[in-house]
Amino acid sequence: MPDLVLIDREFDTGTLVDLRRDVEHCARANGLDDLALYRFVVAVNEITTNAVRHGGGRGRLELWRTGDRLHCRVTDRGEGIPAEHRHPSRPGAHSVGGRGLWLAQQGIAGLTITTGATGTRITLSSPAIAA
Repeated sequence: MPDLVLIDREFDTGTLVDLRRDVEHCARANGLDDLALYRFVVAVNEITTNAVRHGGGRGRLELWRTGDRLHCRVTDRGEGIPAEHRHPSRPGAHSVGGRGLWLAQQGIAGLTITTGATGTRITLSSPAIAA
């Protein structure tokens, strides 16, 4: 059970910019800074953008804190992530796409994926300094 719910809202393409700003503000207020803050916000942005692009055009983001960890869950109602895309390798320098999930996995302490025919749930976590 979360100690402190920070954000719980639906999003779509029109609200991604505001959502990213709010995630950054909450993450900073809960102890992330510098490179850890940048990586967390980039990871969340990549996952929310993927939810809009590949997961039905919208999603839900929940950001909460438990003790010394910050967590973010992004849920969509798409058709799921194919198995071959769940653990991507680094895309080639000239690849047009395919960087989102790979990039998110590079900069975050913990990332879990639950996916199937009725949608995907990705949860990210990062250590946070006491606020």
